[in-house]
Amino acid sequence: MTSISETTSTLNIPMSEPTTTVVPEAPTEELTPERAKTAYGIYVTIHGHFYQPPRENPYLDAIERQPSAAPFHDWNERIHHECYRPNAFARILNDRGEVVGIVNNYEYLSFNIGPTLMTWLERYDSEVYQAILDADRKSAERLDGHGNAIAQVYNHIILPLANERDKYTQIRWGKQDFRSRFGRDPEGMWLAETAVDYATLEALVAEGIQFIVLAPSQAQRCRPIAAEGEPETDWHEVGGGQIDPTRPYRCYLPRETEAGDSAVQTLRDRPYIDIFFYDGPISRDMGFNDVLSSSHHLCGRLGLAVHGDRRPSQLISVATDGETFGHHKSGTEKCLAYAFTCEFPERGWTVTNFAHYLSLNPPTWEVELKPVTAWSCSHGVDRWQDDCGCGGGGGWHQKWRRPLRDALDWLRDELSEIYEREGCRLLRDPWLARDEYIEVIRDRESENVENFLARHQTHYLNPAQQIDALRLLEMERHTLLMYTSCGWFFEEISRPEGVQILRYAARAIELAAEVAGVQLEREFVRRLEKAPSNVDTFKDGAGVYEQLVVTAQISLEQVAAHYAISSLFASYKNQEQVYCYSIHRRDYELQRLGSLSLAVGQIQLVSQITQENLDLVFAVLHLGSWDFHCCIQPFVGRRSYVQMKERLFGTLQEASAAHAILVMNEYFDGKSFSLRDLFAEERHRIVKLLTQENLLRLDQLYNQVYRDNYGVMMAFHRDELTVPRELQVAAEIALSNRCLTVVRDLEQAMGDRLTSDGQIASLLNELHAIATEAKHMRCHLEVPEAKIGLERAIERCLRYLIHDAQPEKIEAELLNLQRAIAIGGQLNIGLSLARAQELFFSWMHEEGLAPYFDRLDPTTAAAQSRDLLRSLLDLGQMLGVERVRELN
Repeated sequence: MTSISETTSTLNIPMSEPTTTVVPEAPTEELTPERAKTAYGIYVTIHGHFYQPPRENPYLDAIERQPSAAPFHDWNERIHHECYRPNAFARILNDRGEVVGIVNNYEYLSFNIGPTLMTWLERYDSEVYQAILDADRKSAERLDGHGNAIAQVYNHIILPLANERDKYTQIRWGKQDFRSRFGRDPEGMWLAETAVDYATLEALVAEGIQFIVLAPSQAQRCRPIAAEGEPETDWHEVGGGQIDPTRPYRCYLPRETEAGDSAVQTLRDRPYIDIFFYDGPISRDMGFNDVLSSSHHLCGRLGLAVHGDRRPSQLISVATDGETFGHHKSGTEKCLAYAFTCEFPERGWTVTNFAHYLSLNPPTWEVELKPVTAWSCSHGVDRWQDDCGCGGGGGWHQKWRRPLRDALDWLRDELSEIYEREGCRLLRDPWLARDEYIEVIRDRESENVENFLARHQTHYLNPAQQIDALRLLEMERHTLLMYTSCGWFFEEISRPEGVQILRYAARAIELAAEVAGVQLEREFVRRLEKAPSNVDTFKDGAGVYEQLVVTAQISLEQVAAHYAISSLFASYKNQEQVYCYSIHRRDYELQRLGSLSLAVGQIQLVSQITQENLDLVFAVLHLGSWDFHCCIQPFVGRRSYVQMKERLFGTLQEASAAHAILVMNEYFDGKSFSLRDLFAEERHRIVKLLTQENLLRLDQLYNQVYRDNYGVMMAFHRDELTVPRELQVAAEIALSNRCLTVVRDLEQAMGDRLTSDGQIASLLNELHAIATEAKHMRCHLEVPEAKIGLERAIERCLRYLIHDAQPEKIEAELLNLQRAIAIGGQLNIGLSLARAQELFFSWMHEEGLAPYFDRLDPTTAAAQSRDLLRSLLDLGQMLGVERVRELN
């Protein structure tokens, strides 16, 4: 392990690349009890606003595949792999590119993470999600109880444009979501786009929020806070962004005074909220210049903000989109990691967060804000309601913004009336129930839902009334979601963000109709006609709604059809989960006759969101290839269902597809579903299954062509001639398929500890032969599945080696790992060893090797230890981890 003395001489070398950093092991400077009580010196806060708009299908509560995010499933997943995960495991590298430290940047960043994004993280990557929670806890331990995380208004709506009721719900949902995750009340809150007015401040103060973060351009004037009994000083106008961002400010709320009560205006008993203004120029440079190209550049830029006026302490604070660190600027999480743990402590700077600094240095200045402002619009908040030019591009107008907001405001008000009228029949205080509905959004387990309804119901609610109550609350949730700021942010209403908020509006309209029988869609669409699109295909917002929103709506019958068609290709259990629906199978029978397949079944479908349920029967006929005929209808009785099933299967024996379809249409209403009605993920899976046989024949053909022409291709290569494209393609496909087959077998073998070492060795030999052959044939293997499979196999083998391998198996496991890693490099498939690297580094540097060597047989341990240690260190180098020189 590199000692501090071996590396301190290199600390002040300017770095052009953050990936060539040499780092000591020293962590960020710890605060002494004395320093923790008094602000002294330079404090640095880097705030990351981590946020993604909600992308979930309103009917499925899941994000569908987004082709523009390829090779990832969707944009959340892509940005996660580029930003959110790398910041939880940020590398510090030496000058050879080896890992000498892994830093959880969230332990040092001030941050907010949007609740909708945190919900996705919790589902998608529990390891990163837990790392974020742990980071807040550790930062609180380091900073006198003040954690790095702050809350966010729930789904990123522009609060100055929200009505009072929605303001409070957004803040309350943001607070409760934060509390349920981090186990504490938030001290600060991030406002969407930092959009603020005094009505918003009043709501924040009423809800106990202590501070917010704004852009310097949002301040109008400031002055020192006069001591008790002293006259107030003159205001300093700072409306052009000239406010000093190195101190916190107190913003007193204006209060209307009664006649004769002039004393109130001079007393400091008015409600207030504290405000930090981030350093605008540095924050812009982080996003748009090369400040993050190295920690040396970052420190140099921050150092320019240090005032030389001998004040006891000052805060250098910057704020930017958290996605800057890795997504917008690749690899910059390494710059942050080194700055936090090395550069800042070397300069004597204290890494802090806003809450901690506020506890040490309460405001001595007060500030007044401009009336209505945001950080990304120079026209107040017009970017989210008018054609102000912000966010435009390519000469497109934004005349659609005002009509879109007007249409949604109209819809919100109509839905509010429905909610209050219908909700009063079921809920004691419908608006209180809405504010507390976040408890159900966070936990939809039936027991929690029942407890929630028991607290709020006006009387005992039967199942139908419970469904109505939940429908009403979901209607309100979608009403709030339809105001997500991203819908107005860009240049065109038909962008995915605009379509998404219209999908939420459509779902709210649908729920209102189901509960109250009120039809709002026609009038809503009429109002959308006033929102002109820049795209001729759509013409206006109504065209966008009809072409992109209505066509994406999903019925319970479509969910049932999805299950029915999928059942032909999957072995479903009696209870299955299809997105946010539970499907209970009451009866099911499948028969095949030649190319025909017929399945008939009875199911109960239950929404986990609203608890609405339907008992349905289905019949699905697969005529071969892509041709499916599926019918759905309500279950009306056992007798009629059995008669229908017997007749359908009797008809199947005639082997007449046309007759079978006629009989199906007799029993059903004539409406049918086909493969295109399946949800995208399952449709893609079935299409792959249906093409598998053809692809297998093609693969065999390509393999035969390759083998028959192997000698010819070698001759072309030997004479440095270009191989005919047809032969080269055949070789690449044949070798890629062989590679994928072997990797699948290897992954299974490494996961099955009953597999013999000889079998694993044989598979590795075959994979090595493929790599060698591909090199000779100059083939580029396109096998993303093999890449992922080999990465999983290596990680699985490493976990077994660390935690479970018996002494007599260690040597063989080490050899398998080393060979798998080496062959992965030879295959040139872009193998990523990030997770294996994290696992190995944590084991070596946190757990230590001493307990590992205790496993060895005492009689032979002395002889084995040196060779084993050397092999382990060699493995670490293959994983890109700096060679350890000292053991714990």
